[in-house]
Amino acid sequence: MRLLRIYIDSSVVGGCKDAEFEEDSQRVIDWARAGELTLLISEITLRELEPAPPGVKDILVILPAACLELVPLTAEILTLRDAYIRAGVVGPQWTDDAGHVAAASVARADAIVSWNFKHIVRLEKIRGYNQVNESRGYRSLTIITPGEVRLHESDN
Repeated sequence: MRLLRIYIDSSVVGGCKDAEFEEDSQRVIDWARAGELTLLISEITLRELEPAPPGVKDILVILPAACLELVPLTAEILTLRDAYIRAGVVGPQWTDDAGHVAAASVARADAIVSWNFKHIVRLEKIRGYNQVNESRGYRSLTIITPGEVRLHESDN
């Protein structure tokens, strides 16, 4: 079975050092470390983490390279990001948030995982992103929180 490829934004990494989000964020990171899923990150994620405290920055640095996939910012991603903004999914001041979703979409991630409830993990935003995706030939993107990522639970 193919490993799940999930795109994470900086809120997931930062969540590992936040009491409210630590358990769920750390579980996702630990599954990647154990080789049970692949984490996709973009240059946006890395840039957003630059001013973070060392303990937060170190989370990605100490992960095995095999569990990470860097999504480079391509013209295709920037074009899709701009389409979200033109469609009014988010305003131009939230370019990075739209960029995360575009990177995940173009990379064909199984999901984008985020704690950003204002611009990413929000029903009307999800609908807007997916409407733009579908109108441009991309598949719908699953957008969830780390708490919704489950690998080892039975249906019983």
